[in-house]
Amino acid sequence: MTRPTHTSRKLHFDRNKWLLLMGIIAMASTLRSPLTSVGPLISFMIDHLGISTVLAGFLTTIPLIAFAIVSPFAPKISQRFGLELTLFLSICLLAVGIIIRSLGSTPALLAGTFLLGVAIAFGNVLLPSLIKTHFPHHMGFMTGIYTVFMNLAASVAIGISVPLANIEVFDWNGALGVWAVLALLAILIWIPIIRQRRTLTKVEALKPKTSHSLWRSPLAWAVTIFMGVQSWIFFTNAAWMPAVLESQGYSAATAGWLSSLIQLSQLPMTFIVPVLAGKMKDQRLLVTITSLFLLAGYIGVISEITSLTILWMILMGFGGGAGFGLALMFFTLRTETPQEAADLSGMAQSIGYLIAALGPTLFGTLFEVTASWTFSLSLFLVATLILFLTGMKAGKDVLLNGGR
Repeated sequence: MTRPTHTSRKLHFDRNKWLLLMGIIAMASTLRSPLTSVGPLISFMIDHLGISTVLAGFLTTIPLIAFAIVSPFAPKISQRFGLELTLFLSICLLAVGIIIRSLGSTPALLAGTFLLGVAIAFGNVLLPSLIKTHFPHHMGFMTGIYTVFMNLAASVAIGISVPLANIEVFDWNGALGVWAVLALLAILIWIPIIRQRRTLTKVEALKPKTSHSLWRSPLAWAVTIFMGVQSWIFFTNAAWMPAVLESQGYSAATAGWLSSLIQLSQLPMTFIVPVLAGKMKDQRLLVTITSLFLLAGYIGVISEITSLTILWMILMGFGGGAGFGLALMFFTLRTETPQEAADLSGMAQSIGYLIAALGPTLFGTLFEVTASWTFSLSLFLVATLILFLTGMKAGKDVLLNGGR
């Protein structure tokens, strides 16, 4: 069968499409900022709540566990309530989770973190399907747009968390709670989207013609592991890179801003790579470039050449942004229908985030055992190799059903 053209038509959206675009951008801005704001504040939470380093690292793992649990069910729930309504309700849950997390106690911190993880899981899984449904000829462009805003918000969250926490009226819990504002803004934008859609889009009506089992597909597993490893890299970076940089002589505030440079550097790649991937039949060249960026960045950090720290952050950002853009595009490039895209997204993000969940805790535990960041940082080199090998499989011009 002939696969759809992803970026070949000029943009020509009606009012409803522009409103939906605004809704996607608003939601994308809430999918990473509540998570990346945690890393720079770990030392504040340890001091105020008296929690261990391992538990502090586990705070970034909790949302990933929620992703792994919820992701397989997200497509089924959207079949029941519709894509738009399911996404809207998830934003509402996200706002509640952020508010609970910022109440200032350890139980609230843990409970709120899990709730916002559940909410973000729906956006992670269903946004690719929403784009494939409503923007079938602009998937690369739309994926690029929402990943740019996702990473822009993530970068700002890392950079301003410590300055906000140092303001007496905010403190560390206020610095975590401020991201509820983005969620509330997204809710306001999505209300007219829900009102305008009398018949909500249901992925159920777009089932694939084949009953191909994802769990027996080597290609699906390649996409899944690629998704998991790039997520492992992202969340481990967000949780621990500020602490690594502090150990190399930087202040907490400077380490936070340097870490935010990773997120800022992702921005051009998260837009360019999906657009390029949508125009290419084979994405293995992009996989190779992604791996080289990451390899160079982590070797630089391990070498502790601090005079080039900015360069290492940029290279890691380029690699991380490219990897994330490719992971999302594989959901649509390797599938034929929105339902297949949702199912692959659900599988990849369930198993993938389970893989990613091991990252922050393993990284922190290894440091506590060895009292050295070198061993922990070496895990990034192993992850980059796995990313390359699975990307070579996922980047081939083949569909899940065996077509091209």
